[in-house]
Amino acid sequence: VQLQASGGGLVQAGGSLRLSCAASGIIFSISPMAWHRQAPGNKRELVAATGVGTTKYADSVKGRFTISRDNSKNTLYLQMNDLKPEDTAVYYCNTNRRGVDYWGKGTLVTVSS
Repeated sequence: VQLQASGGGLVQAGGSLRLSCAASGIIFSISPMAWHRQAPGNKRELVAATGVGTTKYADSVKGRFTISRDNSKNTLYLQMNDLKPEDTAVYYCNTNRRGVDYWGKGTLVTVSS
């Protein structure tokens, strides 16, 4: 299983970014996928998750972030709008296959005030 996240960068507060995660080694269309993030000094936290017909979001990002997937490209996305300085973190994509969690290398998002 390989997960490759990209799309992070530096953005001003109120701006937008779209993260992508290319997946391989799994049957992507039926795999649960998620975005997590970890800010310096904080625990890793769930941002958004999607399964077959379901999505969920952390309260802190509801209405601002949208998780989506393109099963034809085996790619997971996270559209982030109205970014805030507190969204600054390393963002990781994640899947679970047969009870084992897999993580990609993160992509850094920095939001300046």
